[in-house]
Amino acid sequence: MNRGYFADMAELKEHGGKIATANKIVIPAMAAVKFPQLEVNFSAGKSLKLPVTTFGPDTDSLKATIPKATLMCLSFRATSQVMIDSWCAPFIETFKNSEKVQLYEVSVIESWLLLQTPIKKLLLLMLKKSKPSEDGVLQRQIAYAFGDHYYFRKELKILNLLTGYMFLLDKFGRIRWQGFGLATPDELSSLLSCTSLLLEEE
Repeated sequence: MNRGYFADMAELKEHGGKIATANKIVIPAMAAVKFPQLEVNFSAGKSLKLPVTTFGPDTDSLKATIPKATLMCLSFRATSQVMIDSWCAPFIETFKNSEKVQLYEVSVIESWLLLQTPIKKLLLLMLKKSKPSEDGVLQRQIAYAFGDHYYFRKELKILNLLTGYMFLLDKFGRIRWQGFGLATPDELSSLLSCTSLLLEEE
């Protein structure tokens, strides 16, 4: 879990961040594991515990419709932003008018210097903000997770911090599909079809 930058870079050069191929079909509910809880901050100052689920701790306070499908995109370094965009843009275009789908882009910030309260507050003011799709209801929710996330990464088996990680969650916060690195056409097709299947689940 404590690999260095050069090991990550060597792996990135070898396969471009594609540490594994994405799921071709949706993971059955009985075999799916829960996405570990993650506290995030938004540039506007709000904080939230993700994922928002049927049994989530913030469900009552949010008073919002629980999503049937949530795409959670995680990045640990700026290098993975283009990878995340390759998944998010087609996802937003496909589900932009669905009120039952959510999308979170979470940047994990573990630098000790950036965790200091004054710097953290200033950083949040400067960072990219969430924005709704231009002609739909689906919002590209951009959030930031500060602190040491060693155990969070360990639970999700995240080793290479230079690549992007995509997790499709159902309404109970279970991981029903996952992808890595840059999206391929086939992988995008599997993400979109798996999302559609989750929207049909009771």
